[in-house]
Amino acid sequence: MLRWPSGLRSLSARLALLYALIFCISVAVLLALTHWAAIRRPMGLIEQDILTESSGAAGLYALDGQAAAIRMLHARATEIAERKAYHVLVAPSGEVLTTNLPSVPRRLIGWRRVEADIFSGGEEDDHMALMFGRRLPDGAVLAVGRDIEKIDDLRRGLARVAVSMLGMTVVLALIGGVLMSRAIGRRLESVSATARRVIGGDLSERIPLRGTGDDFDQLAETLNLMLARIELLVESVHRVSDSIAHELRTPLARLRANLEDLAVTHPAGTPAAEALLDQASQEAARLQSVFDALLRIARIEVGRHQRDDVAFDLAALLADAVEFYGPEAQDRDIALVTAIDTGLCIVADRDLIFQAVSNLLDNAIKYTPSGGTVQIRATRHGTTLHLVIEDNGSGVDPQYLPRLTERFFRAPNSGQSGTGLGLALVAAVARVHGSDLAFETSAAGFRVIWSLVDVAVGGDRPKA
Repeated sequence: MLRWPSGLRSLSARLALLYALIFCISVAVLLALTHWAAIRRPMGLIEQDILTESSGAAGLYALDGQAAAIRMLHARATEIAERKAYHVLVAPSGEVLTTNLPSVPRRLIGWRRVEADIFSGGEEDDHMALMFGRRLPDGAVLAVGRDIEKIDDLRRGLARVAVSMLGMTVVLALIGGVLMSRAIGRRLESVSATARRVIGGDLSERIPLRGTGDDFDQLAETLNLMLARIELLVESVHRVSDSIAHELRTPLARLRANLEDLAVTHPAGTPAAEALLDQASQEAARLQSVFDALLRIARIEVGRHQRDDVAFDLAALLADAVEFYGPEAQDRDIALVTAIDTGLCIVADRDLIFQAVSNLLDNAIKYTPSGGTVQIRATRHGTTLHLVIEDNGSGVDPQYLPRLTERFFRAPNSGQSGTGLGLALVAAVARVHGSDLAFETSAAGFRVIWSLVDVAVGGDRPKA
């Protein structure tokens, strides 16, 4: 594993160093491009021109002799051009036949930089010539060149600028890196500080936003949503724990009292003993149903329930559920009215959907007074089908609607007993199928709206 030096173990410090390095490399690349464009490329063009002129003069010397070559070199030296032309022609004997250089260098073969300063009125005018010399077939030496003083001045100036910029670049890069490191460090510290306060037990803490909409703000928004969800879940756990203690205390106390009373005061086989045994059995069954419901909800929510998704007709499932609860509704003089479209095909866990629909029907029948009506409607709207179960009971106070899916929650003045786990199970089934569950209450009663994906008209398969 790579071990960073102690000073570079901070991410912000490494980012600052990387920023400084990239900044310096960028400046170096910029200087290199400037050198190529202002010096190297023009020098390349000059070298090509010099080679062309040298070949032309050498060819003229070979064809027409020294006199013709000298005339061409003189004409070249007097022409008006952007860069002054220079030349040297040395005879095979070593005699300088013609030149316009102030002094002839000893070595002329190949590429040479030659000073071509001009003295006028006691003052020196600096010039630098780039020369290319070659030996001719008869032993003579020909060298031609061009003035490169301006390019040489630019090269020296650029070198001085590069040296001075090097120090400035390092300083600016370090300053920028430190500022960036501090900015990142402050944002990370705000996240860390919030996390430490949350670890300390204050779940209401949130990461402050700057309103810039940058990556850190987006991360803070995501983390704040996560913290809000955690706070909600922890509060839910606290409520569930309290509810479990409250819900189980009474039946356990009754069960223990009945068994103690049975053991002490009532002989086996007597009517009183049978009644106590029946009461104890009912309390045990209630406890069993509570634990079973909690276990089912937990297994669904944490994904331990093995989904068995199949394509099936929801209309047929609803018909089965209505038929199953028909006798109970008839005993209580409650009418079950259905308006279900046909061909409502979904891909889901049929058993879980049937259990959730059963819970909804059971609730609706339980809270509907005798002589009332429970309506079951299933319709298709685009790629979604809506299941609506509505009763004309007393309804639920709107302030309690958001808590209906909490475990063990029962709305005050509901007038009915129960475990308070039915709608919690329905909500868990709805979530695991990626569907929406909504509750509405009005003067007419209570309504549940469950929206599911309808694959028969091109909807996507529900996700596990």
